[in-house]
Amino acid sequence: MLDPYFTSDGVHYHATSACSGPWDPGSLHGAVVVALLAYEVEKLFDTDVYMPARMTTDMYRLPRFDPIKVKTTVVRDGYRIKVVDAEFFSADQSMARATCQLLRKTENSPIKAWSPDNWDVPDPELMDAAPDPKGRLGKHRRAIKGGIGTFGPKQTWLAEQRCLVDDEPLSPWMRAALIADYTNPFANSGDGGLGYINSDVTQYLHRLPVDEWIGLEVVNHQASDGVALGECRIYDRKGSIGISAVTSLAQKKRAD
Repeated sequence: MLDPYFTSDGVHYHATSACSGPWDPGSLHGAVVVALLAYEVEKLFDTDVYMPARMTTDMYRLPRFDPIKVKTTVVRDGYRIKVVDAEFFSADQSMARATCQLLRKTENSPIKAWSPDNWDVPDPELMDAAPDPKGRLGKHRRAIKGGIGTFGPKQTWLAEQRCLVDDEPLSPWMRAALIADYTNPFANSGDGGLGYINSDVTQYLHRLPVDEWIGLEVVNHQASDGVALGECRIYDRKGSIGISAVTSLAQKKRAD
């Protein structure tokens, strides 16, 4: 069994080596920062009743492998709308913070509104596993089209294999949260590799994934003056479940 990303002693979270990031092996990957903030928010409200429809995470420092605390504040505790702030502290410094909006589930409006067609791709079980020589994040991958470090359209299936905290099974929201930061390397990489480091990530969801397999499709990349925008559409095997977007800064990757 793979090690979890974090262990908990009841006061602090402790990052395991699986949290190592791509820019500096002594710092944490953005994916686990986003997911741990979502994990703390999920403790507060039942996602069977309230959909975590939008979570924006600002990442303004690279956390290292110091003990971690997360502070949550309920900003609005309404019947239909709940808003929660979560802040990530490491080495007694604020490293990242998230704002999450949870919306009460009801019934769809009877109006008809246009939306783009869902992708038409094979189920992940029908595809060969994509190579992952470093295996840093413990994800199973099925590359549909393109990939990180290639120029052109990109589509992939991902399935997380690690627990986030200790041996707790991943909830549907945690599975989605763990792939949100993948938007940056997927949307903002090209024929020369990845030249952008993201300073935030926003994930919008209208429903939670039905199982472990989550798909990403790049739908936008734009860049000017060293500032890039990247966007992916998020799928499960039944169709589109949301979108994720990042803002990023041009940066050279450290040599391995």
